[in-house]
Amino acid sequence: MKKILAAAVASAFFAFAPQTQAQTPPNVLVVGQIAEPKSLDPQAVTAVNDFRILVNLYDGLTRYKDGTLEVEPSLAESWTISEDGKAYTFKLRDGITFHDGTPFNAEAVKFNFDRMLDEEHPYHDTGPFPLSFFFSAVEDVIAEDDTTVTFKLNAPYAPFLSNLAYPTGLIVSPEAVRKHGKGFGRNPSGTGAYKFGEWEANAKVVAVRNEDYWDGAPALEALIYRPITDANTRIAEMLSGGLDVMVEVPPDSLQQFKSDAGFSVLEQAGPHVWFLILNAREAPFDTKAARQAANYAINKTALVDNILQGTADVAAGPTPPAFAWAYNESLEPYPYDPEKAKELLKEAGYNGEEITFYVTEGGSGMLDPVAMGTAIQADLQAVGMNVNIETYEWNTFLGKVNPGLEGKAAMAEMAWMTNDPDTLPFLALRTEAFPDKGGFNSGYYSNAKVDELLDKARQVTDQNERAALYKEMQEIVREDAPWVFVANWKQNAVTRASVEDFKLQPSFFLMLQDVKKPQ
Repeated sequence: MKKILAAAVASAFFAFAPQTQAQTPPNVLVVGQIAEPKSLDPQAVTAVNDFRILVNLYDGLTRYKDGTLEVEPSLAESWTISEDGKAYTFKLRDGITFHDGTPFNAEAVKFNFDRMLDEEHPYHDTGPFPLSFFFSAVEDVIAEDDTTVTFKLNAPYAPFLSNLAYPTGLIVSPEAVRKHGKGFGRNPSGTGAYKFGEWEANAKVVAVRNEDYWDGAPALEALIYRPITDANTRIAEMLSGGLDVMVEVPPDSLQQFKSDAGFSVLEQAGPHVWFLILNAREAPFDTKAARQAANYAINKTALVDNILQGTADVAAGPTPPAFAWAYNESLEPYPYDPEKAKELLKEAGYNGEEITFYVTEGGSGMLDPVAMGTAIQADLQAVGMNVNIETYEWNTFLGKVNPGLEGKAAMAEMAWMTNDPDTLPFLALRTEAFPDKGGFNSGYYSNAKVDELLDKARQVTDQNERAALYKEMQEIVREDAPWVFVANWKQNAVTRASVEDFKLQPSFFLMLQDVKKPQ
């Protein structure tokens, strides 16, 4: 039945599509995506583009509360944590079935995580599982009974509940994996608000309403995701009526939609930070004075307002404000103060030596890196720094930056999007995260107190206590200035005015379970 419905929905849509003023089908939401999905297996992908589909087809044990990055129950109705923080026991909702009619239970949960983590599992070859390191602390998953499952960890790991809410933790039907094997990503089955209908390569993915959804059937009859890689084509489709929702609108086009009553424009800061890594191992940035000077010298407000055209906010530190519970609101961004920068450079003993600055042509979350790099170079030169830019394609750039900047460059652009306040500082600011130790601390920043705070924040499960540790870490890092803290990107979307209850989420996902499109 669902495939017949999916075909009918798709036919209705494409009957309209060629017209000059196309109209999307009634009670069906058509979403303009930025690319073709790689797979509909949540454990096999890393792209936000794919996640925007998957979160409507599947559920995890936990999920993010609406409008936040805090976790709440989903397929698990409750959980307990052992005193040593090394065992999480979940009470599962009873009576839920996967879209293929098979039962959701503790054995299904165990299957999912064993498939990812156990190389000897009979369906491990249905991977790859690129983000399985989110669950590397898991030693064993025990199905105690149908509705009780326990995760045994090798050490306390406070981000565990948040990682379960990330798409890598979404629960798939074991029977569908057994049936389709490596083809599961084209034949998905979850427990979500929408069921998979069809996937026509480079044209559409159709999902239809799950009438039996445990959290209440959605109002929409179906979703159609259309991959439109060219931004100008997406804009044209939105303007002509071929789309109901469009994500990642270029800054130049936002004002056009804002001035048209037929559309609604949404913007929201997400868990993103754009920064400059400073090489703290070699002159000039081996002194705090020089690192602070770089923060004062760069006019970040001009970068955000002029180059990014208001699509980002100036960053105050290493943690994005989207992590509201862990964000230190008392921190202020470094002000633009060229005279202060000159004083600090003099204090640092810098005498105009040439420094190399790695810039990338593009990349995930990098915004407008060449234009930003050029403006940064000009600001630094204005305070007497002799900056030489070297520009590289993204993968080549990462090949130079990730092994460390020592002997190569004084600074490099970088951006991260994460799901927990632990991830970025733990992987990129600890002493134990130097590149030769497998981390991403390419600037070799080291502060024993920061190391202590981050290690402790991973081990305590009380959120208020974790928050206090992260806030103290942010104060120290802002003062030490191992990075130039530049921007927090604001995601955006445009919807037709007829679309109701559409929200952006700080996760950057598209949660469409509550969206309506009245006739």
